[in-house]
Amino acid sequence: MASITLDNVGKVYPGGTRAIGDVNMDIADGEFIVLVGPSGCGKSTLLRMVAGLESITDGTVKIGDRVVNEVEPADRDIAMVFQNYALYPHMTVRQNLEYGLKNRRTPRDEIARRVEEAAGILQIGQYLDRKPRALSGGQRQRVAMGRAIVREPAAFLFDEPLSNLDAKLRVTMRLEIKDLQRRLRTTSLYVTHDQLEAMTLADRLVVLNMGRVEQIGTPLEVYRKPASTFVAGFIGSPAMNLISSRAVPHLPGSAHAGLLGIRPEDLVVDPAGAIELKITAVEELGAQRLVHGLVGGEDFTVTMPSDAALGDSLTLSVPAQALHRFDKESGLRLD
Repeated sequence: MASITLDNVGKVYPGGTRAIGDVNMDIADGEFIVLVGPSGCGKSTLLRMVAGLESITDGTVKIGDRVVNEVEPADRDIAMVFQNYALYPHMTVRQNLEYGLKNRRTPRDEIARRVEEAAGILQIGQYLDRKPRALSGGQRQRVAMGRAIVREPAAFLFDEPLSNLDAKLRVTMRLEIKDLQRRLRTTSLYVTHDQLEAMTLADRLVVLNMGRVEQIGTPLEVYRKPASTFVAGFIGSPAMNLISSRAVPHLPGSAHAGLLGIRPEDLVVDPAGAIELKITAVEELGAQRLVHGLVGGEDFTVTMPSDAALGDSLTLSVPAQALHRFDKESGLRLD
């Protein structure tokens, strides 16, 4: 295992397009870091730079105490798990697991030990003699993770490994990945655009936007104190309401911010409240419902119990500690 350090790392493509700008990050030995952000924000590019699959234009990447900018991917002591599994279709599961070790001339008994150990951890022992076409998507992804585990690398790099799975299987697999990482304590860097996946997996989140880091923190830190309107709108489902202070002029504290952030789940029905919501639509979600509408002419959402009585409008209040304030021009958090 090893730490990973990114010091002012940047990436500029030929023609001048900047994909990554001045990223600084310290990943502790054994830590699980998730890079999260919308499509095109640079998270996969950054991961590939750590892996050595993309060149580094600026700054340095260190794995452990070694600068790896010019080190070949095969010599960086990392193992990658990809979105598309990347299994050899003509080989059995056992042969897929053994392949990289054989190329490194690992002794035969050591190969057997590692394969059996990985198969036991991932519960794929009964599939060792099957070929990938005879496996389900979840089983194939376990084999892909097994191929990484047998390497016993300094770090795991995951590039959206669950995006090809159905919703129910994604839930199961992310729990397995988290449990696996806790047992192995291998430093892990994981890329996803799914903020729920990011929240449940990460020791710390790195929220990226247009190639730059918006915020680094634990999932609860990022959720409770988003550093910008971008983070506030991206982390949390449903997204935080972001409205101008003029839409709620009677709300305490509204005069001190250009933009106010209020999470839908923090609102309560209160006849004496300062927020008047004109209802335009309702989404039924079973135990809850999302009530959509307008506050001062601006879009607004509130989470309510499914049995809550509704009319054409609601009067709402929000606890002072749940009110977020942002600068209108920069989008940065004010407190």
